[in-house]
Amino acid sequence: MVRFSYVQVPAYPLSDSIDMIKTADELGFYACYSVDETYHKDMWLLFAAAADKTKNIRFGPNVTHVILREPTLIAQSLATLDELTNGRAEAVVSFGNLVMLNQYHIPWETSKPLSRVKEGLQVMRTFLDEGAITFEGEFFNYTGMFTAARPVQKHLPLKMGAMGGPKSFEAAGELADGMHHACGYSRENYDYVVKHVKSGATKAGRNPDDLDIGAWLIWACGPDSKAAKEAARIMAAFYIPAMPKSQVERHGIEYESLQPITDAFASGDVNRALELTTPELGDTLSVSGTPEECVEKLKSNVIPAGINHVIASVTDPYLVNHFTGKELDNVPDVKGQLKLIHDEVIPAFN
Repeated sequence: MVRFSYVQVPAYPLSDSIDMIKTADELGFYACYSVDETYHKDMWLLFAAAADKTKNIRFGPNVTHVILREPTLIAQSLATLDELTNGRAEAVVSFGNLVMLNQYHIPWETSKPLSRVKEGLQVMRTFLDEGAITFEGEFFNYTGMFTAARPVQKHLPLKMGAMGGPKSFEAAGELADGMHHACGYSRENYDYVVKHVKSGATKAGRNPDDLDIGAWLIWACGPDSKAAKEAARIMAAFYIPAMPKSQVERHGIEYESLQPITDAFASGDVNRALELTTPELGDTLSVSGTPEECVEKLKSNVIPAGINHVIASVTDPYLVNHFTGKELDNVPDVKGQLKLIHDEVIPAFN
């Protein structure tokens, strides 16, 4: 069984965002995730507003972060969201968007980010399970901290977000309820990712089959393959600066060849960055095209490696226009693409 979920970048009018989430719920998607980043509208408030307008879909950040956000406050928000949704909250936790941390002038390189995530998960697990914490750690310290925010679920899932590895993948297998990997598209990449997640689980005496191992994917599908691939190419360009060197190279791409794209973004020249992102590169770093082409890429590069959760970050004309000012034709909106995934992609796996 392969789960299918939807990632929303909350840049839309909020009424439209809620309508998209309702559509995903009605179509039976497992979860709606959202990036927890300053660049966009607040996902916690959005999900709170959508809670009573949905029935089954789960909600959570993918990812939230323990450098800009304090873990007991993340746990408080999660427990509150869990009550609002009657037990449908979960979280994917990491150290956050490195580009954004640089913009905040946070020296993450010297802050032991993975160790901080591991300790943050421990804090969140304790605070969610017990409602109180006294803790002395390397990064976080508490004396008699408590909260009235209590989850409905006996065990609210906490998963890890990871991209480069291998230590982060192994840590997820050892400590978390799963691992979601962003911006991976090649079979070589996923063989590597899953191998290390399962290694961490086995080392900790856990059953790897119990873990949620998810692939977060830039996604654009529609009847017009060329138009859908163009939407994905544009969105892929924005994620290139966030991809670690090891991850890029697991796609058969020389990391240095992408430096001009990163430099163009750093200088604020978005149009130049998009020009440098070729159609071939966009195709490599996305799942896009017709629904049949998307199915083929999942079957050849993603699912056989051991991925059991497809997390589609759907790109549509509104989102492209929001990021670039460019107009795109012949690409379905988010609700149209969710319907295509439901009708023509999911049946190929379940």
